[in-house]
Amino acid sequence: MARPVIDRHVRPDCIQHNPLAPDGPEAVKGFGAGMRQQFPDARFDVRRARSEGDLVLLHSSGVLVPGTPGMAVFDIFRFQDGKIAEHWDILQEVPATTANGNDMFSTLSRPQTESPEQRWFTAYNKKHVTAFGDLLMVRKDLAAIDTYVAPEYHQRNPSIPDGLAGVKAGLGAYFEQFPQLSVEPKRVIAEGDLVAVHSHHVDTPGERGRAVIDLFRLRDGKIVEHWDALQDVPETSANDNTMF
Repeated sequence: MARPVIDRHVRPDCIQHNPLAPDGPEAVKGFGAGMRQQFPDARFDVRRARSEGDLVLLHSSGVLVPGTPGMAVFDIFRFQDGKIAEHWDILQEVPATTANGNDMFSTLSRPQTESPEQRWFTAYNKKHVTAFGDLLMVRKDLAAIDTYVAPEYHQRNPSIPDGLAGVKAGLGAYFEQFPQLSVEPKRVIAEGDLVAVHSHHVDTPGERGRAVIDLFRLRDGKIVEHWDALQDVPETSANDNTMF
C-alpha cells in the first residue's frame, strides 16, 4: 500500500506557522481530516505557483462551502532534502464586493497568463520590489508609486480603488490613520515577472498586528498588478513559531 501523501512529502520535524496547527506531519493529517469532515465539498484551486531556492509560493482560491465567495489563500513551503520542512500561510475571506471591481485572483495585465514570464529578470524584479516596499511601506513615501508603478496598474486588494490614483488615495489615508505603522519584511520570493513579499504589519505599537503577503507582477521594470491577503495574528497559537 502506498504511503499517505503527507508521509511522502512532509518531513517528520516539519515546522508549522499556521496558528491553528501544531508542528509535525501528524498534525497536518489531523487538520486535513477535520477539514474534510466539516467541509466535504471544499475546493482549492491553485491560481499561480512560484519558486525560488528552497521556497515555493502558492496563491489559491479556497471555497469551503459551494456558492460562497471563499478565501484568498497564500502558502509558503520551505523544502529540505526534497520534503517540506516548514510552512507559513495566510487566509483572507473574499468579500462580496470590492472597491475596484476586480476579483482577488485573475490576471488583467498583459500578457494575460499565469505562467512565469521573463525569468531572466527575476533578480532585477526582486530588487525592484524590495526597493519599492522599503520606500512606500517602511518609509511611507507615496512618491514610490510614481517611480515604480506603471500607469496601467491593476489593483486586487478589495479595499483599494484601481489604478495609480486609487493606490495613492488608499495608502495615503492608511498612513494618515496609522502614523506609527510598522512594516517588517520577512522573506521575498521571486520568479520571473512575479515577486511575493511576506511581511509583519503593526498599525499601532504594542498590537500583535497582521501577517501579510503581497504579490506583484512586473513588466518592463514597472509594477503592473498586485494581489494580496492579510490575516490578524491571534492571541494564542497551537505552536510556538509565530506566523513569521
